[in-house]
Parts: sequence; C-alpha cells; structure tokens
Amino acid sequence: MVMTSHITATADNSVLRVAPASPAAAAAYFGASLAFHADVSDVAATLAADGDPGFVVLDSRSTASWDQGRVPGAVHLPTALIPERAAELLDPAVPVITYCWGPGCNGATRAALALAQQGYRVKEMLGGFEYWVREGFGFETSRGVERRGADPLTAPGDAADCGC
Repeated sequence: MVMTSHITATADNSVLRVAPASPAAAAAYFGASLAFHADVSDVAATLAADGDPGFVVLDSRSTASWDQGRVPGAVHLPTALIPERAAELLDPAVPVITYCWGPGCNGATRAALALAQQGYRVKEMLGGFEYWVREGFGFETSRGVERRGADPLTAPGDAADCGC
C-alpha cells in the first residue's frame, strides 16, 4: 500500500510556497542535470581504475592556482585561453570534465560554456578542486603528489563509498 499526501502549496510554508514539480518534470530536470555534471568521487574512481577513462579533466584556473595543486593528469587551460588553445590541447572526440576552485566559483561553468561553444562535449565537476582535496584524493604540486585526510563532512569516514 502506498501512502500519499496531498499537501498544497501555502504562503506560510516556505518549503512548499512553490509546489514541487511533477514527477515527469523532475525526472527530466534531474536527468538533464546528470548530463551536465560529474561528481568528484566518480571522477576520482574512474581515473583510478585501469584503462582509458573516456574523458579528459581540464583545470580552468590561473597558473598561480594550478601551481598550488591540481587533479593528477589534468590539462591546464585557463578559461580566457580556451578560444586560442583548446584545439592544440584537446581532442574534440573526447569529453572534457572542467573544474575550477569549488562550489563558490563559476569558473568551471564558464570554461564548460566556452568549450561547448567550440563544439566540445563537456561536463562540470561539482565541488571543483576544493572538494577533490576535501574528499581526500591525491593532488599534484611541484613537490609531487600530496593528500590530506578526508573531511568527514564531505566523505564517508570508514566506508569506501557514500552510498549515493
């Protein structure tokens, strides 16, 4: 037996002031969202697996930011240089996963837009470099690969997978 609730949107309920979308509209929206976004831990797991990941990771930050640390194997291409340098660094047949600093920065979104306008298939890595480091994944610097402990607010403490 399925229990249903017929809650209507009301002015005194800030969560439901605007009613939720229909299930069909929600499925379309969330399905589309997954076509545009990649999760940090999914990118890390795919890169750690044997073989070709099927995509390239692109760091769209400045050189000074790149020097502070980057996703291992990432291509460095600051957003402003995408129009003039993308063709020499990227294969148009390979999807690109962009990242910038973190969720408070839209640099990866701007880079993804610039690449899409040039004909590249692209996704944005949610959380950016900040969440790559906070989830405990290794990152490259001029000193080699470094790693910090996972932040328990962003990654499971004793499980290999968050179950999402």
